[in-house]
Amino acid sequence: TADEVALLDEMAEAILPATATPGAKDAQCGPFIALMVQDCYTKEDQAIFRTGMTTLNEECQKAHGHPFMQSSPAERLALLTAIDKEAKTYQDARTGDAPNHYFRMMKELTLLGFFTSEVGMNKALRYAETPGRFDPCVPYVKGEPIWANHA
Repeated sequence: TADEVALLDEMAEAILPATATPGAKDAQCGPFIALMVQDCYTKEDQAIFRTGMTTLNEECQKAHGHPFMQSSPAERLALLTAIDKEAKTYQDARTGDAPNHYFRMMKELTLLGFFTSEVGMNKALRYAETPGRFDPCVPYVKGEPIWANHA
């Protein structure tokens, strides 16, 4: 739904906020995440992801007394940091066919959506359209962004 996409957009922005470079909302990560989950995830992973969205709101309600969409950036960061630690512990203990933690899915899709977007490729990374000349040894100046992969 539009509300769920808006939640995904805000969650992604909390993971990759705008700074000197654009953030996840500028790259429209919310709609990208929704599309990827709907079109590419198995039914089981879709269910885990959707339950995770509900869990995210419930955890925010417990921690701050209101849903994620009504939280301040600092509250969102604190909540996602705690959930990220929980997800890391879960992933480290995970065995065999156990599913991924919902937050890992959210983070992975946020990073994929941002760094394969036009905004991510052109504003956060250096992008050179191919085909082009191959330069195997390009000088690197400290502080320059890395080169974008070709999606």
